[in-house]
Amino acid sequence: MNRIDEATEKQCINAIRFLACDAIEKARSGHPGLPLGAASAAYALWMRHLKHDPTDPAWPDRDRFVLSAGHGSSLLYALLHLAGYDLSLDDIKQFRQWESRTPGHPESHVTKGVEVTTGPLGQGLANAVGLAMAEAHLAASFNRPDRAIVDHYTYVLAGDGDLMEGVAYEACALAGHLKLGKLIALFDSNRISLAGSTNLATSEDVAARFDAAGWQTLIVSDGDDVDEIDRAIAEAKADATRPSLIVVESTIGLGAPTKAGTHKAHGAPLGAEEIAGAKQALGWPTEPAFHVPDDVREAFALARDRGVEAHAEWEAQFQLYRKAFQELATEFDRRIAGAMPDGWATSLPTFDPDPKGLATRKASEAILQAIAPRLPELVGGSADLNPSTFTWLKEFGDFEAPDSHSDGVLGAVGGPWGYEGRNIHFGVREHAMGSIVNGLAQHGGLIPYGATFLVFADYMRPPIRLAALSGYRSVFIFTHDSVGVGEDGPTHQPVEQTMSLRLIPNLVVLRPADANETVEAWRIAVEREAGPTALVFSRQALPTLDRTDVEAAAGTRRGGYVLWDSSTSPRLILLATGSEVHLALEAARRLAEKGQVTRVVSLPSWELFESQPADYRESVLPDSVRARVAVEAGRGLGWGRYVGPDGRILSIDRFGTSAPGGDVLKAYGFTVDAIVEAAQQIAS
Repeated sequence: MNRIDEATEKQCINAIRFLACDAIEKARSGHPGLPLGAASAAYALWMRHLKHDPTDPAWPDRDRFVLSAGHGSSLLYALLHLAGYDLSLDDIKQFRQWESRTPGHPESHVTKGVEVTTGPLGQGLANAVGLAMAEAHLAASFNRPDRAIVDHYTYVLAGDGDLMEGVAYEACALAGHLKLGKLIALFDSNRISLAGSTNLATSEDVAARFDAAGWQTLIVSDGDDVDEIDRAIAEAKADATRPSLIVVESTIGLGAPTKAGTHKAHGAPLGAEEIAGAKQALGWPTEPAFHVPDDVREAFALARDRGVEAHAEWEAQFQLYRKAFQELATEFDRRIAGAMPDGWATSLPTFDPDPKGLATRKASEAILQAIAPRLPELVGGSADLNPSTFTWLKEFGDFEAPDSHSDGVLGAVGGPWGYEGRNIHFGVREHAMGSIVNGLAQHGGLIPYGATFLVFADYMRPPIRLAALSGYRSVFIFTHDSVGVGEDGPTHQPVEQTMSLRLIPNLVVLRPADANETVEAWRIAVEREAGPTALVFSRQALPTLDRTDVEAAAGTRRGGYVLWDSSTSPRLILLATGSEVHLALEAARRLAEKGQVTRVVSLPSWELFESQPADYRESVLPDSVRARVAVEAGRGLGWGRYVGPDGRILSIDRFGTSAPGGDVLKAYGFTVDAIVEAAQQIAS
């Protein structure tokens, strides 16, 4: 690599700093401290190590860069602009403005070159663990001797706040265990957080903590020394069996006359006088704003050209790979494109009618075993709950470091799997699991899932929200879906969780009523490309409905459908989801025997139902039928939109209790008799 002279390097670093700071000053909003203090580290990484092609941000074998300290977004935008991405100087000037491509925190669905959405601290670092796991899995699956088509690094720039968040250490502990040697985190250690010095809240030895977790740790004592940072990155890359943390000791707000090294540089514009002083101190002209010298653009153009060349070399190697391994190459193309394999849905099972039935978590298990051979991109696991969530892929081994001697029950299937294994053991780390699943999804080439009990969805809410915001193809599986959990009691009995998940925009929540609705729920989840899906499954057995007697489960794809009618002109509608559908169906039949013309609507997904045309929704829930009863073993808040002012809601608006599940449901009023009584009251 041709080395840029020292003077030009300093110019490049200052261009990064002050493009970022000028954007913040113009917006009168933002975080200037990180761009000023971390610009040298960012320069060393982007100009000397990062493998990327700004002309094709989606190149599959690019290195991934994650700005976990997302409040420093103006630093990333400056880098993207200078490196030649489709982000203009006018975009930089529109920082934090309406509908700009430079929002306050990086958003992957808004700005080309942003790998994952960051800002909530710790999330980006945890996402990066998922990105590195995806690289390891795809490399193990597709690379062949002398033909490595998946060979890239995941880099992170993290701050003090990131490493205070529990999710970061949850994820990094797993990364160390998995020996993810291509994960390298630069820790911008400026010892300042928003409220003041980090000494106010922490005194831990971060490097020692990461050492204990199986990471290589390196210290750069001068955060403005590009060569020292460069050497540390090279040393990190040389260790193939450990992820690396490079502690870069920096000064927040470097150069600012009165605010450098203080929390005053963290979260607010410096002000005209202070930024002028910083420019003078660092040898940068105070005017004009948004200044980029020609030699800076030429230097960044050299780096861009190197990226284009690296991409071209990869394309040439991939063509040789295609000649030698045509089927593998075609499969790689398909998976990176996110396309489903032809005819994959023929592997979906059909469940015969069964009054005893099975829990939807068990139906899900059978579905996973059926589709896994046809969907090699399907990977996932649980937060140490596979024996309860049944979310394993029985024939496809554990995802572990290649030299691992795990005693997991899946690792022995078919011999040692290493990184090619598709069952991920996240450990008791629900929050990290959600964030890692998002990284796996955003990398490309995989459809990942993570599973836990529904009540613990609360531990995962930040990554679920970010998946919905960013449109990640993540699948979140939640079992033990109601007070029907039983003896474990109120700490493990979800009441408010299903409704709270429905509050998240762009998250599709599915609570199927039987095994065949579960089949359709899985079809929806794996085919959905524009956002995440939450699958909510029962612990207890549910009857498998006779579909010759009720409507086909394919109606699940529309979110809600008429399950059963005693007449084509109903005067009463019973609505339900999940296990309560069976109570509603039995109640409807009893009401029909008494002459009450009744309809049962299964409504497994509000989001999908609301996306249907108005005429379809009217055909299912005619406005003329005002007598309606909704039944769901959870909070009733929100059901009013479907039952209207004249309807009734049978719900649970208090916590559960420890007793057998059937007893709890009965005590809380989830019986056929209670539904019949409520229906008769409003229909009279």
